[in-house]
Amino acid sequence: MICDDIEGFAAAIPAGRGLMGLDLGTKTIGVAVSDRLLSAATPLETVKRVKFTADAARLGEIAEKREIGGVILGLPANMDGTEGPRAQSTRAFARNLTRLEGFAGLPIAFWDERLSTVAAERALLEADTTRKRRAEVIDAVAAGYILQGALDRLRHLRAGS
Repeated sequence: MICDDIEGFAAAIPAGRGLMGLDLGTKTIGVAVSDRLLSAATPLETVKRVKFTADAARLGEIAEKREIGGVILGLPANMDGTEGPRAQSTRAFARNLTRLEGFAGLPIAFWDERLSTVAAERALLEADTTRKRRAEVIDAVAAGYILQGALDRLRHLRAGS
């Protein structure tokens, strides 16, 4: 089920289950997961894209193993806030996920991912990560930034209610 906004997503996620954050690229998908208290995002892995069914199968394995209760997809909006072809591709990916058995009941929401890769790159540089290692983990770290942003917003929503 695709949620139109983060408030609807917050209402739809089951208690006691973590979330999965995804940074969709053309060649890879960065994956991050949260703890069950929805407080911290952790970069998990980078999935090399093959075709949708294989990619979705790997994501489904992660979701099942970690008992994921919802998915946050990074939405690559343009800097002026408009949506281009990459954002439309991300929305199509989400629609296709909802048609699969493992994702049918999971709430899916979008989170603005502008500058998440820049922030991830900066953090990895500050940690003195080698160029080779940065290339291996950048997408998962970017997914972590995306998911953490959504977690922070969810925490703010819960505090206000």
